[in-house]
Amino acid sequence: MKISIVSPVYLGEKLVPQLVERLKKSLAIIGGTYEIILVEDGSPDNSWEAIQKVCENDATVKGIQLSRNFGQHYAITAGLERAQGEWIVVMDCDLQDQPEEISKLLEKANEGFDIVYAQRKIRHDSFFKILSSKIFYSIFAYLTDTKQDSSVANFGVYNRKVINAVLSMNDYTRYFPTMIQWVGFNSAKVTVKHASRIAGSSSYSWRKLTKLALNNIIAFSDKPLKLTIRLGFTLSILSFITGLIYLYQYSSGRIKVMGYTSIIVAITFSSGLIISTLGLIGLYLGKTFDQTKQRPIYIVGKTLNIDA
Repeated sequence: MKISIVSPVYLGEKLVPQLVERLKKSLAIIGGTYEIILVEDGSPDNSWEAIQKVCENDATVKGIQLSRNFGQHYAITAGLERAQGEWIVVMDCDLQDQPEEISKLLEKANEGFDIVYAQRKIRHDSFFKILSSKIFYSIFAYLTDTKQDSSVANFGVYNRKVINAVLSMNDYTRYFPTMIQWVGFNSAKVTVKHASRIAGSSSYSWRKLTKLALNNIIAFSDKPLKLTIRLGFTLSILSFITGLIYLYQYSSGRIKVMGYTSIIVAITFSSGLIISTLGLIGLYLGKTFDQTKQRPIYIVGKTLNIDA
């Protein structure tokens, strides 16, 4: 059984040597052949130099350097497209996903599951990261009508046919956990130990998280458009009822002069609603435009130990 490890690397200069060392020890215990694919995603530090060093000493470690920073899930896609294993493990490079837990995931997979998620019931992350993750998955679950688990991320073991199905998706916007969920197949979850970050900090800011959430909601769901229709219909009913009330009050002599404030409020509220709706439609049109251009979702700059 050949195992492929795919790990996107960003700000991982100090982490790469330890990651590879721990992976090799864990995979040696599991047995069989393996490959470790490290995808450097335009990191501002010396992550690529660190990858070069480990690749020079071990041909089972393969390096991919993207031409610029495309994003974590695009880097994962680059690694998946070059993985040759029957089972593919996707994990981050920060060692919060611990290589020693891979054996647990594979044992569960051998029970007949095509996907085994690593479930982090106890997370060693900052309050900000845990809170933002829960908020994102709650909103995402509502807008996509799916079940989402904030304790599950990229880390997991995936059968070759699952990865082939994911790679067959030509979506311009890539988000690995949602794509895995969409393709289906038999899945299970295994509780794993989640470690604290050894070095550095997460590169995800509120701005990046908001952009990621917005892109994925638009890419995987049309529910926001449906909600605008529902909102418009609800406001139409409320406006009609309000109009009947004012008409009754006017006819009964209770209103002598129509109010300036109520007119201005109605105009500004309606204008804001219209602009927001048009903006939402514009976002969907923009994503459609990106898809129709058919540009590559990433560009490889250099590779190490990978056959052409």
